[in-house]
Amino acid sequence: MTTTTRRYGDLTTSEVGEVLTRDSVLILPTGAMEPHGPHLPLSTDLVMAEAIASAVVDRGADAGHDVWLLPPLAYTKSDEHARLPGTMWLRATTLWETLVDLGSAIASTPARRLLIINAHGGNSALIEVAARELRRRFDLQTFFSSGPPTPGPTERGLGIHAGWAETSMMLHVRPDLVQIDKAVAAVPHAVADNIHVGFGTAIKFGWLSTDFDESGVVGDPTDASAEIGAELFERRVDELVAGLAEVAVFDPGRVHA
Repeated sequence: MTTTTRRYGDLTTSEVGEVLTRDSVLILPTGAMEPHGPHLPLSTDLVMAEAIASAVVDRGADAGHDVWLLPPLAYTKSDEHARLPGTMWLRATTLWETLVDLGSAIASTPARRLLIINAHGGNSALIEVAARELRRRFDLQTFFSSGPPTPGPTERGLGIHAGWAETSMMLHVRPDLVQIDKAVAAVPHAVADNIHVGFGTAIKFGWLSTDFDESGVVGDPTDASAEIGAELFERRVDELVAGLAEVAVFDPGRVHA
């Protein structure tokens, strides 16, 4: 092999068979194309998924891990934002079949380990189920990480979309795409006041982003900063890179002495 790339798409056909092994870890970023209020671009989740996954692959490779970056999925399950202009989404069944088809394709390579790094909360439940499906159908070792959002000081634990953390990370990664002067606070206080029905309570609920505010924002981005974004980004990447050591050897059926 003459290339030093860690991008799967840069490999030639012959190189796939030469450099990948059963223990190679393929990393798939999953983002979205959906509204993120008046201050962030439609591509926010895609930008974050790619940036985080790319950093994980680069730093993981530097640490000696056999990791490879797959091209990202940009269009995913974003129909909770469908009432806002700009949303582009796949039906759950379409995304499901896409993940299954990708699993089948991965199984045709020497690699048997797949880590999905997801940056859109609306994908999380489906990816978790798909990970088991790929494990069963194709005998892949599958892993996934969505990373729960870090709530800001004014968000009452509910900064889940275009809020403090996400805006801060975008200010760090792609400040040219952030219009912070247009940021609006939209904390769903009625939900935060509930004891039993909520996002992190015993009883959860189905929701659309416009249920809370016409902007689609669920949180308070007004105090976001690039400094906080850098800290959150580094924490996320460091956590994932540290986890690669276990991903590379994980076998739930292994007998421990």
